[in-house]
Amino acid sequence: MHSQLFAIIDVETTGGGIAGNRITEICIALMRENVVVDKYTTLVNPERDIPQHITALTGIDNKMVANAPRFFEVAQQIEEFTQDAIFVAHNVSFDYNVIRGEFRLLGQHYNRKKICTVRLSRKLIPGLQSYSLGRLCNSINIPHLNRHRAEGDVDATVILFQRLFSLDDNFETITTFLNPRSKQATLPPHLPAEQINELPEQSGIYLFKNQKHQVIYAGKAKNIKKRVLSHFYDKKTKEYHLGQETHFIDYELTGNELLALLVESEHIRKHYPKFNSAQKWPTTTYQIISYLNQRGIIQLALGKTNALHDSVSTFYNRTEATEKLEEICENFKLCPRFCTLQSNSEKCSHYRIKNCEGICEGIENVENYNLKVQAAIQSLKENKPTFAIQGKGRTEGEIAFALVAHGQYKGFGFFDRSEAISNIEDYEPFLKLQQATYHTHAIIRSHLKKNGEQNVVYFDEPLQLTLQRMKVMTSNSAKKNKGLFEFKD
Repeated sequence: MHSQLFAIIDVETTGGGIAGNRITEICIALMRENVVVDKYTTLVNPERDIPQHITALTGIDNKMVANAPRFFEVAQQIEEFTQDAIFVAHNVSFDYNVIRGEFRLLGQHYNRKKICTVRLSRKLIPGLQSYSLGRLCNSINIPHLNRHRAEGDVDATVILFQRLFSLDDNFETITTFLNPRSKQATLPPHLPAEQINELPEQSGIYLFKNQKHQVIYAGKAKNIKKRVLSHFYDKKTKEYHLGQETHFIDYELTGNELLALLVESEHIRKHYPKFNSAQKWPTTTYQIISYLNQRGIIQLALGKTNALHDSVSTFYNRTEATEKLEEICENFKLCPRFCTLQSNSEKCSHYRIKNCEGICEGIENVENYNLKVQAAIQSLKENKPTFAIQGKGRTEGEIAFALVAHGQYKGFGFFDRSEAISNIEDYEPFLKLQQATYHTHAIIRSHLKKNGEQNVVYFDEPLQLTLQRMKVMTSNSAKKNKGLFEFKD
């Protein structure tokens, strides 16, 4: 290992995502046997403007790089200078990916073994509050002059790497880091390897958290460890930035994929993570609503609703909602005009529903008509299913379940196989209440469509749970709207 050539590298850039991040300065120090044997540094014309906030940080402005060589003019020199060397940098993924991106723009492939001095420092100098280059140098008394310039940062990283070299008995740690199977160089710089090693290879959800322990990404997986690692091996700009901001990883076992999807959805709703795009935005849904019109007739209509706070009368597309409204209109001999299935006119003239008994012409009295509407609304309420979906638990002796009461998701839980579960009330002690949303209903509908009645336990009797808390989550939305939530294929 002493005879191995190391290239300690730092680049300054224009900023932005990996794909648009162009080099403004590069410095490379070649080190062999713990001694710097050569150094190369140059400004680089990025062929684009340098943003003011980058100039404020680095001191490099457009005028300084105007006459500097463009990357294609120094690419061969960089390629030859680092040939046979191991690529070393503080937060190596950044510098390595930027340089690879520059070569890719030229249609060339740049590939080197690499070592991250952030991760190496975490391993060999544990317990420091920060592993940023500036603070690390302050902590262990390394001079760091001309910060945020390529040569100044390289000079400090060289001394740091020499220190780390001296702390690594028989080069065991560095050798391990260079093992392709270790993937150390691709892991986020601020994330201790122990957190990765401790991740389970089971179904559940995982949470990426930033330095302030705020959730920045929530995901679900059949194999948590494998899925987490896949984020860090992905070369997309979004995944790179996610890794750069991740300092902690938490997880929660769910036993099966259905619960993982439901729990993931709850974390996205609750934390609104920066790097989640799915499930964050409201989705238009529809409800069957009722109100008294000026003639005292109970009118039915479709109303749009905010998907973030679902209610019991939700349909997930307009066609499905319209079909249900037409169905109850025909079955209960209601008037299409007063079910808002046609534009206002003196007499209904629906293309299919022809059994109106004359409320629109004044033939049927209002009282009798309203009784039919109330019966239709009641039928919607009665047809909402109550059931539990059981599945694999977190251990061999455990059963997991998701509970739906009167068509609305209530939550999930786990119970031991030895428990006597025979009615809906028996689930209550094990239930973890959750907020019903458009997404939780969509998840359950998709599960039922895919798996049918397998492991579904239905309850025909009205739900009579003793805890008042079971009613809290539906009371507010139920005040405004009446209708039906259905699981349909």
